[in-house]
Amino acid sequence: MTAVPAPSPDAPWLVADIGGTNARFGLVTRPGGRPESVAVLPGARYPGLPDAVAAYLDAHAGGARASAACLAVAGPVRGDRYLLTNTGWAGSAGDLGIPHVELLNDFEALALALPHLPADGLAGLGGPAPAPGMVKAVLGPGTGLGVAGLVPVRGGWVPVPGEGGHVSAPVVTDLELEIVRALRAEGMPFVDAEHLLSGPGLARLRHGLALVEGIRIAPLPASEIVARLDDSLCARTVDVFCGLLGGFAANVALTLGARGGVYLGGGILPRIVERARASDFRRRFEADLALPGYLAGIATTVIVAAQPALTGAAAWLAQRVSDLEYDPPPVPGPAGAPAPASPAARSTAP
Repeated sequence: MTAVPAPSPDAPWLVADIGGTNARFGLVTRPGGRPESVAVLPGARYPGLPDAVAAYLDAHAGGARASAACLAVAGPVRGDRYLLTNTGWAGSAGDLGIPHVELLNDFEALALALPHLPADGLAGLGGPAPAPGMVKAVLGPGTGLGVAGLVPVRGGWVPVPGEGGHVSAPVVTDLELEIVRALRAEGMPFVDAEHLLSGPGLARLRHGLALVEGIRIAPLPASEIVARLDDSLCARTVDVFCGLLGGFAANVALTLGARGGVYLGGGILPRIVERARASDFRRRFEADLALPGYLAGIATTVIVAAQPALTGAAAWLAQRVSDLEYDPPPVPGPAGAPAPASPAARSTAP
């Protein structure tokens, strides 16, 4: 198999966080180094991921050829193939022209970043300090709603990706039920969690709340809603959003047994940390009558560090180097039969 080479200035690692709106890139130029030369490229400018990768490397790699890459993409990954749920970009790692390519779901990479984030890159939303050495969960509303877990294993961590953003919406209160009924009356036959807990979901919540209250409004994007908390409708929308998010985070914590903490990423929460602290988020998170006290013992934390998924992608490549430093000898097979592949083997791009 092809080992992951250590990074150097002449043969850096390319790390990327490919979201539904933007593609974020960085380079790792030395072992243990953090991503540098970070740039954000609007995805709409490029017909596909290989074009965005080429544009970044042309502008920022100084002529160096990437020796390995880890790309975190906002969508499901199957082997060496990816599909970005909210952009339509699809293809194979082999299309990128880089000798060794690892593909991760974007929240898989965000989960991998959790043990490496500095204290000033985190902001508490309630609960005790995260328990060390326990399962962690990460979720976050952005262009979509991502979810992943992080499980401790001997010598490191294993990420557990999923598509938890597409579970049913955690609608509980009378107002939330009225909003969903109003949206369904306009032609939404099914409302999942991402439909309400994302950037587009925040705009959808405001529209639904206006329908319930009989108010005629012009649409606003999520960025303007969170910037206009002096507006009564925007403020109420954010409060409903935070309550729903607390219930959703509780469901994730219970499903994964995330006693090592629930971490919240994405582009929305870092802008409204104080509002989230004052909201119903934590009360809804702890409101589980079947297991009183269980969720109260789990920390909830907002990730405010810049480009954390790039850190996770770099951590995954570093872990791959460590994994490959010891390759156990093959187990002899029957006479004349090929030996089985090492259990550490993983497909790479040609």
